[in-house]
Amino acid sequence: MSGDFPRHPLATKEGWSTFVSGASLPEPPRLLAAADLDRLDPDERELYDCARQDYHGELTLVATPDILKITRAGQRLITSNRGKQLGRKGLIVSGASGTGKSTSITQLGKIHQVDVERRAPGGDGRIPVVYIIVPPDATPKMIAIEIAAFLGLPYSSHENPHFLTHSVAGVLRKVGCSLVLVDEVHRLDLRTRKGAAASDELKYFFDSVSATFVYAGLDLAENGMFTGTRGRQIAGRFITLHTSAFGYATEAEKNNWRMLVATLESGLRLHRHKPGTLVSDAAYLHERTSGMIGSLDQLIHDAANEAIDDGTEKITREHLKAITLDTAAEEQYRPPPPRKPATAGRRAGP
Repeated sequence: MSGDFPRHPLATKEGWSTFVSGASLPEPPRLLAAADLDRLDPDERELYDCARQDYHGELTLVATPDILKITRAGQRLITSNRGKQLGRKGLIVSGASGTGKSTSITQLGKIHQVDVERRAPGGDGRIPVVYIIVPPDATPKMIAIEIAAFLGLPYSSHENPHFLTHSVAGVLRKVGCSLVLVDEVHRLDLRTRKGAAASDELKYFFDSVSATFVYAGLDLAENGMFTGTRGRQIAGRFITLHTSAFGYATEAEKNNWRMLVATLESGLRLHRHKPGTLVSDAAYLHERTSGMIGSLDQLIHDAANEAIDDGTEKITREHLKAITLDTAAEEQYRPPPPRKPATAGRRAGP
């Protein structure tokens, strides 16, 4: 079960290493034969059900068109930037909540680190990827502390900011960091003094470390990321890719959505669920989630766990209707009005 190992945040060296190695993912539980299932005592059955629910609770990675687009573009940038001190380009991933921004950039980081370790095995002390999350109301020193914390560097809250910045940059170079992932970058409001200063801190690291920098955040153009002198400079140094919800208008969009649903459905660990049931409900699932992959993942896996709890062992429309999704998904969904009962025909006259 997933609780058998310590959970470190992804924005730590230990958490990132666990993520890259795949050790954070629970093993897919084997579905027992009916006879073996009947032989379980209540405690064994509870453990068996919990293992399946833990497995359903993990976000399933699906190679969506956006994830493929971002990871491929990121890999090309890393190759192009390799060995360059000047003229490097970064990548910005912008989009609405729940469209796979963090998933995309962390998957890029995982691919890159696996590739580095494959090409140079046994590189003791090497840290090819750093992943940080911009804290709310961030200052330059807070950005440096986030990187220092990921690297495992000792630091004091009373540390001189300039000394800390130079120390962190020096360690990034020493450990061979070649990819820096900065998530929740929309928290840096370039229109404020503090946000502009924190952005300058990131620019310093960009300039002084020969690494590819990737930023991800919510609707960054609307949040002022490219406005003013600093914004124009960022626009000139970064390419921007967008994540979006799945459409459901064209046949190609419908096929992509059905493939996503089919992938999630294939991972279910239920005893009576008929494969293809959810694919046939693809239109309803799109209406419920507005095509948001995060909402779809929650809807299917919460419904699966309800099916385990109530013993039906299969997802029904009733299970799906009973799940409360994130506020954005719930507010946009308008269920069809109930059908009016058929009216009786007029009686013929005498």
